[in-house]
Order: sequence, then C-alpha cells, then structure tokens
Amino acid sequence: MNKNLWRFLVLLFIVAGITLVISYRDQFDSAVIQNWIDEAGNAAPLLFIFVYIVGTVFFFPGAVLTLLGGALFGPVLGTFYNLTAATIGSMLSFLIARYLASSWVEKKTGGKLKQLLNGVENEGWRFVAFVRLVPLFPFNLLNYGLGLTKLKFAHYSIASYIFMLPGAFAYTYLGYIGKEAATGGEGLIQKAMLALALLALVAFLPRLIGSIRKGAMLNITNLKQRMDEGEDILLLDVRTSEDYNGEQGHIAGSTLLPLEELEQRIDELNDYYEKTVVTICRTDQKSAKAAQILAEKGFADVHVAKMGMTDWIKNRYPVEIHGI
Repeated sequence: MNKNLWRFLVLLFIVAGITLVISYRDQFDSAVIQNWIDEAGNAAPLLFIFVYIVGTVFFFPGAVLTLLGGALFGPVLGTFYNLTAATIGSMLSFLIARYLASSWVEKKTGGKLKQLLNGVENEGWRFVAFVRLVPLFPFNLLNYGLGLTKLKFAHYSIASYIFMLPGAFAYTYLGYIGKEAATGGEGLIQKAMLALALLALVAFLPRLIGSIRKGAMLNITNLKQRMDEGEDILLLDVRTSEDYNGEQGHIAGSTLLPLEELEQRIDELNDYYEKTVVTICRTDQKSAKAAQILAEKGFADVHVAKMGMTDWIKNRYPVEIHGI
C-alpha cells in the first residue's frame, strides 16, 4: 500500500475517533465503565489500562478515568495503573503525530511557530517536565503537539512518567475518597483532609515551578551592558501608559504592556517564549508580579530589573518621554 495512502487512512481513523468521542462525551457513563471493568475479575487492571490508553489517544477526559482508577483500585495500585496507562497513551499519541505529520511540519513551519518549536526542542525533557507539572495545555492535545517536535522519544516518555506522578496521585486519591464516601468507609474525615492537601499541593505547583524558572534579578548596570552589547532582550515595561510617558519616562526600545493587561495580551509575547525577558517598572514590585506570571505561563528566561526606572535614572542613563 502507498505510504501516503496509509498515513491518510490512519489520520482519517484518528480524526473520526476523536470526533466521535468529543461528540458523545456527555453521554459516557463512568458507572457503566466501572461495572464493566469490575466484572472482568483478574483481568480488570489490564482492561482498565487498555480503556485508559484508548481514551488518551481519542481525547476522552483523562480526569474522569483517573478518578475511576482510584475508585476501582485504591490510591496505590490506582496511581500505578493510571500513571502507566496515561504515559503509554501519551506515547502512542506522540508517535502517531510524529509518523503522520512531523516531516510536513518541518518543511512548512516558519516564523513564530518555528521559534516555538525550536525553543521546545532546545529545552528537551525540561520542557516536558514543566508542562506535565504545570498543565498549561490540554493533556490530550499536548501529547500530539509534542510529537511534531524533534524531542527524543525516550526523554519525552521518561519525563512524562516521572512528572505526571504528583497530579496522578492527587486525582487517584480523590477518586478513592469518592468511593469511600459513597460506601461509608472508616476515617473518612482524615482521608478527605489528605485529599484536599494533595489537591492544594498540585494547585500550588505552577507558582513553585514559576519561581524556579524565574531568573535572578538583574541590576540596572548589568541590564544596560547587555542591551549595549545588542543582546536579544525583550525589555517589558509593565507600568501604566501614563507612567511610561510621564515624569520618569521610559527606556528606548522597551515594550509597554501594563501589568493589568498582561494575562489577556500574553500571546503578543510569543516570539520571546524561549528568549530573555526582563520586566521593569518604577521600582520592582509590579515587575516582580509580571515576571511571576510569565514564568508560570512557561516563559523560559524571565528576569526582573532591580529597582527599575528609579535606578536607571539614578545612574543617569538616557530615557525617552512621549513628545520630547
């Protein structure tokens, strides 16, 4: 069979399956699936893993299956089965995308998308670790998206398995608690408190990882030197428009994006997703908040200009003021 025809048939099958699952997602009954797996006896774990793998490939909600795994097999075995199945499913999605479209993407991509892909490939397993710990993108879609890059399959697989563990355990335990509550298990209050603590930890991960990814503060002298050397830096001024063009003025070449608008307009910064970004304000309070947001959104190299425009003016470096 012609190779292109085979690829087309595989693509057609995957698209049809995903469309079917998305169209009838609201009609899936997890209780029916649970009863079906329960009745499988000793084969229940294998059947569950198979269902989870297929569900991952065809965009079935992973959270539903993870909760189901906790209800069926408890927190320990449930976590193992959930994590194993989710990883295998994500590996299959990755390979499908690479087989179907990676060569086409390599030939056709350019501009912002190419820069983004290059940035992902340069970070390698570290990027996989970050997006597994901090769910910036939908899980099922991300699996296919990463298959379009040149990430090493082994790095992708191992990083996925290791760094999906915290979330997998938290949601598995939550599914286990749900079953305990329905059946009146002992020590329910203590187990519920533990579940809430695990969920709080998972929710805190984006801030923790963002703090790790956020680089050290840059003093103004260092910033000026790097700019004079022509380094490709996005100097992001996060003050208001009035302050930007006010008494202190602004630095030539800086980009104005007020902190209050940053999250809504963050797509405007895609070119610097994997490059150096330095945030600046009057001192460094607003700029520190902006740097935290950028780091949590996956920007790889974010710094804060220490004491901002105040130190810039103190050092008598040139500034621009609108209309002057």
